[in-house]
Amino acid sequence: TEGLAPLIRAEIWRCLQDLRDSGQSILVIDKNLQALGRITDRHYIVEKGRTVWQGASQELLDDTAIRSRFLSV
Repeated sequence: TEGLAPLIRAEIWRCLQDLRDSGQSILVIDKNLQALGRITDRHYIVEKGRTVWQGASQELLDDTAIRSRFLSV
């Protein structure tokens, strides 16, 4: 969603939330953890084609060590 107008970005996240609420399974690839945390149950971190971490969305949001290890630039 980076680079999109804020209104369009908000609409995309609203549509994804609606899909989730309807029981649909979805795969979302984005770096906005706060927005992802509102619509996902689980997160997967993939490096070079391998899953290097997986867990509950809230765990990733709460654990600064995990975010620091895998998501720092």
